[in-house]
Amino acid sequence: MKIGDKVSVVDEDLSGVVTSVKGNIVVFKDEFGFTYQYQKEKLVPKDPDFYGNIKVVKKAEPKKVTSKKHNKNILVLDLHFHNLVKNPHDYDSFERLFLQKEKLLEVIAFCRKNNLKRLEIVHGIGDGVLQKMVFDVLESQTNLDFYNKEILHHQSGAVMVEFH
Repeated sequence: MKIGDKVSVVDEDLSGVVTSVKGNIVVFKDEFGFTYQYQKEKLVPKDPDFYGNIKVVKKAEPKKVTSKKHNKNILVLDLHFHNLVKNPHDYDSFERLFLQKEKLLEVIAFCRKNNLKRLEIVHGIGDGVLQKMVFDVLESQTNLDFYNKEILHHQSGAVMVEFH
């Protein structure tokens, strides 16, 4: 390095023009007129021609290997009560909600045990009791994200769950 060379400091956002060289110590001035002293090892030349002849080789992006399980269709859980029991009229509203919650917890456990990544929960559009229960259960769980299936609609009747 000699006086008049442009240099940059390694590991810092600092550069300037060399004003003096004293042994291993290089003094340079930045664009604002401030003077800095660094060892030669901490500086690199800032010469665009120096780097212009280096060829950049673009490598192909490696293919991500995914298992066949992850390529399967998403597991869908429909919590409409008539899909869960044979005689839906034999249950009162509290029993219905309790059984729907048990089924939801059972399916979440199944997904975790079998390393499934996505689950769609269909709760329907109604007065919101089942939807609130589904969101309460999902909020109490760890290592999963969930969102409404149709992002543009306030109530879509379905929730998409992604397991980590």
